[in-house]
Amino acid sequence: MSIRLLRWCALLCFAALLLVANRTTEKVTPRELHRPTATPDRIILTWAGDPSTTQAVTWRTSNTVERAVAQIAVASEGPEFVKQARTAEARSEAMKTDLNEARSYSVEFTGLQPGTAYVYRVGDGENWSEWNQFRTAAAGTAPLEFIYVGDAQNDIYSLWSRLIRQGLRDAPRMQFIVHAGDLVTTSTSDELWGEWHQAAGWINRSVASFPTPGNHEYPQTDGQRVLAPLYRPQFTLPGNGVAGLEETNYYVDIQGVRMISLNSNERQEEQAAWLDKLLGAGHTNRWVVLTFHHPIYSSAKGRDNPKLREMWQPLFDKHKVDLVLTGHDHTYARTNLVGSTVYVVSVSGPKMYVLERNPRMMRAAANTQLFQIVRIDGGTLQYEARTATGALYDAFELRKANKRGSTNKLTNRVPSMPERLDPPPGR
Repeated sequence: MSIRLLRWCALLCFAALLLVANRTTEKVTPRELHRPTATPDRIILTWAGDPSTTQAVTWRTSNTVERAVAQIAVASEGPEFVKQARTAEARSEAMKTDLNEARSYSVEFTGLQPGTAYVYRVGDGENWSEWNQFRTAAAGTAPLEFIYVGDAQNDIYSLWSRLIRQGLRDAPRMQFIVHAGDLVTTSTSDELWGEWHQAAGWINRSVASFPTPGNHEYPQTDGQRVLAPLYRPQFTLPGNGVAGLEETNYYVDIQGVRMISLNSNERQEEQAAWLDKLLGAGHTNRWVVLTFHHPIYSSAKGRDNPKLREMWQPLFDKHKVDLVLTGHDHTYARTNLVGSTVYVVSVSGPKMYVLERNPRMMRAAANTQLFQIVRIDGGTLQYEARTATGALYDAFELRKANKRGSTNKLTNRVPSMPERLDPPPGR
């Protein structure tokens, strides 16, 4: 090879290196990142019926998919379950978002056996999800474990994902996740809903979600706040609450616990009458846990909800509600027994507000991402609040009164960690 040719080769290599060095990477746009395809995504488990004999699943595809199905089988130690899978036709709903057009699908598996591991997948016959696994609830009373999180809201994929994944590490046998509203900060944003599903990932495919709507799920439309059109198509939830509030006001009975979602955004008086009846004669569950978004006892003076408190708390006292789980205030605050009830405000996402401590609060925190683990076994309820690193921040135990109508006994088990009361940076 001649010297001249070698020089030309060297110059070409140098030029190529300059091009590589000066090339800038283009950021993937939200439209492309969250583009639906024929492959199912945003797969999430919920309940629309009895958790011991049913399981609902919801997912999304592009609107090019004309027919979708789900398959389910009893889990086996090997792959032989595939041959035993039965197929269920999916219900379909069009979804038009700010980024794209898609289709939402849902199936409710029925006739399942209590306390049994199942595997399922969703697809169109050619494009399938992986086989995912869940376990039905036990029939009747049995030990129960779940986690509860307040507002995820913003920077969800970036900063909330570690929190929800830590929750699984510390409560690996959890049976469901309570989301106390404001799942996303802009409920008309398909990008944020995509982040919410991505952050939890396969957890949503194996652990049922129990969401209640927050004020951010109620954007202002034509001068009124209405439930965002993207909310209900992403979940398959009970319609057993106040008529017109389906899938936002509902209840589920699971292993001796009545779990209730109240919608604190609208029609609160109608829900009060519904709750009074629901917890009246014929109610046999030993424990009652409520979740809704706006706190009865706020952790900020300017965010107090006196009308809601005056309307709902007398019913909580009357029916000896055990635990109330809320969000909205972007701080942490937990009471001792107020009447017969422990009230909690918590935040799981990175958006933080200034704490203004209420004298009723036994334990509080500012600028702290938290998840809460609740374990119920017979007459004992154990509660833990843990930080995003898994550190124990708060804990208590409730002992159910033996005599119906009597007050529970609360024992605080607060760890030695000092309270985190510093305001968020910039405040």
